[in-house]
Amino acid sequence: MNLGSSVLAPLLPVLAGLAETGPAPTGYWINPAASVIVEISLCGEDHLCGHVRWASSKAASDARANGTDPLAGTKLLHEFEPAGQGRWKGRLFVPDLRKTSPAELRLTGDGQLKIIGCVAGGIFCKSQLWRRIDLSAVPGS
Repeated sequence: MNLGSSVLAPLLPVLAGLAETGPAPTGYWINPAASVIVEISLCGEDHLCGHVRWASSKAASDARANGTDPLAGTKLLHEFEPAGQGRWKGRLFVPDLRKTSPAELRLTGDGQLKIIGCVAGGIFCKSQLWRRIDLSAVPGS
């Protein structure tokens, strides 16, 4: 038995999916208001998920007032799968609304991540540009 091939075999679907989409947006991202930091990582064989790793007291309070408590640790990005070059599709949980909707992640040319969430069959969409951060540079995270 070749140990190298048995270790790599489970990773082949992940590597194939990433090759189709380019580099995955894994790592730490901060929203435009600098009130939430989300860690995006692989979940399952070829999906991406994102969990809140830090939230400002205002963001945590707003989420709590609408039924999401605690905000830190909450999964916001669910089962995003490759959807083309620099794109992933999945579901986005919005804590303030307690709603989950179809969404898309797009890496932009300037290294940001565009998050697009839609409701009503894609009629109403809203987007945000998140920027990558080094978590060790964030005080209290």
